Amino acid sequence: MAGIILYRSKYGASEQYARMLAKETGFPMARLADVKPSALAAYSHVVLCSGVYAGRIAAAKFLRQNAAKLQGTRVALFAAGLSPADEATLGTLKSNHADIAGVPLFYGRGAWRHERLKAGDKLLCAMLHGMLAKKDPSQYEEPWMQTFMECYKKDCDFTDAAYLAPLLAWLDLPK
Repeated sequence: MAGIILYRSKYGASEQYARMLAKETGFPMARLADVKPSALAAYSHVVLCSGVYAGRIAAAKFLRQNAAKLQGTRVALFAAGLSPADEATLGTLKSNHADIAGVPLFYGRGAWRHERLKAGDKLLCAMLHGMLAKKDPSQYEEPWMQTFMECYKKDCDFTDAAYLAPLLAWLDLPK
């Protein structure tokens, strides 16, 4: 059984999960941007690890664009973000990505690394922080908002190998 772990990571959490998966499965790993979609035909399993930014999974576009090339391959998507790892978050992500509903989606909490933010992202985050700071925390509409406020201007790492357990079970690799 040949598989590969691909990752698209802006600030490091998805790459961290890809490394954990590669170690656990024995599959090689590569940055998504470094792999030609046509090369994926050599693999029976393709796992994409990707960050979630503003409710969107960064690697979803790759799946949409390459669905035909991935036909006949077991493909799964692992998303990492600041929101809690619960059914509500998973449901929201599935709803936001209904066009790739055939791909099993798994989720784990990611990391916030303030110093790695690009200038544009820092500006957007500063504006968001200013808006949220005016609200009472009990009035936050989304679960990630509390985490964002707690982690703003510092580093927070919620990555945990335990989040990979459902994906590893889905892979059902021989021991």
